Amino acid sequence: MKSLSPSELSILLVEPSDTQRKIIISRLQQEGVSSIQTAATITQAKEIIQRHKPDLIASALHLVDGESTELLQYIKNTPGLSDIQFMLVSSECRREQLEIFRQSGVVAILPKPFNAENLATALNSTVDLLSNDELDLSHFDVHNIRVLVVDDSRMARNVIKRTIGNLGMQLITEAEDGEQAISLMKENMYDLVITDYNMPSVDGLALTQYIRNESQQSHIPILMVSSEANDTHLSNVFSAGVNALCDKPFEPQLVKKILYQLLEE
Repeated sequence: MKSLSPSELSILLVEPSDTQRKIIISRLQQEGVSSIQTAATITQAKEIIQRHKPDLIASALHLVDGESTELLQYIKNTPGLSDIQFMLVSSECRREQLEIFRQSGVVAILPKPFNAENLATALNSTVDLLSNDELDLSHFDVHNIRVLVVDDSRMARNVIKRTIGNLGMQLITEAEDGEQAISLMKENMYDLVITDYNMPSVDGLALTQYIRNESQQSHIPILMVSSEANDTHLSNVFSAGVNALCDKPFEPQLVKKILYQLLEE
């Protein structure tokens, strides 16, 4: 098993404000992080990444030459860079502005100002995503668990696959929405479904209802991954038969704990 600690992380901090850079660097150093590079713009950040690939990018939302979504898309779509983890540090609190980051699989969204606990959680999540920590199950060989991952975001599917792959799961099938998932389930058997809530055509709620009421796999564990905050919607998914719910962005250790509970029952 690969072992890594937060103090060993290499971090690129992208922040246009000198004052904010100093504050965040100080917080990172308090957590034991010493390998910290800085950039003020997207252009500078790209140049640094090409010279020295970091483990984690911590970026403000608004930069001089654009939004950090551009930087996020760059690392996710460039071969060899897609395993760089991304953390947003922003005073933005409107859900619609942050949704693209949640759906893209960022490791954390930290508020400005953030506290030590926020930062420690984000750094530990990064370590978890970069490490291998297989599930030790009594009833299953984790390598043989057949998982169906359902999400209309390719980047979100990649993050889920990486997270559960680090837990030892190797037999992973992807579906782009609930409709495709239903087609796959009619032809194949699975041991676990991990699905998004918001999807076009057939959403996570409708998929759950199909699995519980119409499929030949009605007892399969279902983990829903969602940034949905509406209490009514969340109540509906549990009533429909979802076994567990995880927020986006999710913490790998929490996912591990949930999956252990679902698969050991």
